[in-house]
Amino acid sequence: MQNTAVICGCGAMAKGWLKAIASNENISERVKIVGLVDLDLETARKLAEECELGDVPLFTDLDVALTQLKPDLLFDIVIPIARRAVVEAGLKHGCHVLSEKPMANSIEDARHLIAKASEAGRIHAVVQNRRYIPGVRRLRAFIESGAIGELTGLHADFFIGAHFGGFREDMDNVLLLDMAIHTFDAARFMSGKVPEAVYCNETNPAGSWYRTGASAFAIFEMSDGVPFTYRGSWCAEGGNTSWESQWRITGTKGTVLWDGKDAFEAHRVASDEGFLREQEEISVPEAANASETEGHASVIAAFLDAIDNGTAPETRAEDNIRSLGMVMGAIESARTGQRVTIRES
Repeated sequence: MQNTAVICGCGAMAKGWLKAIASNENISERVKIVGLVDLDLETARKLAEECELGDVPLFTDLDVALTQLKPDLLFDIVIPIARRAVVEAGLKHGCHVLSEKPMANSIEDARHLIAKASEAGRIHAVVQNRRYIPGVRRLRAFIESGAIGELTGLHADFFIGAHFGGFREDMDNVLLLDMAIHTFDAARFMSGKVPEAVYCNETNPAGSWYRTGASAFAIFEMSDGVPFTYRGSWCAEGGNTSWESQWRITGTKGTVLWDGKDAFEAHRVASDEGFLREQEEISVPEAANASETEGHASVIAAFLDAIDNGTAPETRAEDNIRSLGMVMGAIESARTGQRVTIRES
């Protein structure tokens, strides 16, 4: 079955979505883009040209586009502050909606959109594309295998000097809201733990080209007493980490390190004696399902599968609100200087 789709928001992120659709036969045969919507018609026109969408209709008004075209799907790629209105419009017109992250600009908006999707009988899911990469899938399976024993902690470092220009450099809480959510979501996914509380310190270091909030340091309390620590900056020049962060994950029997790219290093204890116990190196197996490691394409494919099969996609809003809760909890903690209990529903 081929689904018709309208894209709302035709900036740089939309190109990544369209590239993923065009490069994956499983998706391109199931989705036809029938309209583009953007407040700037020229931006929509450039996207249509660059992505070879032919004479696809262009609109500046989403409601008009949905009324005329009656698509099955709405791909929501707008900035966070516009998310609620766009998703509401899509659901009102009977669309299943796939949104860029974050899923909402507040927990209250997230709850509202979950309720609206339920009332409409439609799926609202979120593009948490970075959980659909080989390293994240490998680490989840590795932790679940018990190779390093019972999980005792997750620790992530993210330091990149990213010069985007545009809206990000004027955003509030830019690192936490626009980037750290990927790392927070990965920690939740890999560990299988539920976030319960957080303490966070947010800063804007000297020399930052962001208006505010380019750096953050957070300690999360996850279920079963497992801590997750995050250190991050978007204005750290030199020595960049991976976009996926650098990870140290500890267990009762060993530790695994991941550089966020292709390098894994895992060791576990091999002796019951000695001040420093003898260790043995162990391997981290490859991801079992290659179709789940293609980033945007895997998220979109899972979304389509859920619609076709009547199932709940992995990144459905009802689940993704927990990752948003981590972000909003960290923002509140940074604002108040206090430990914050994470709210998700």
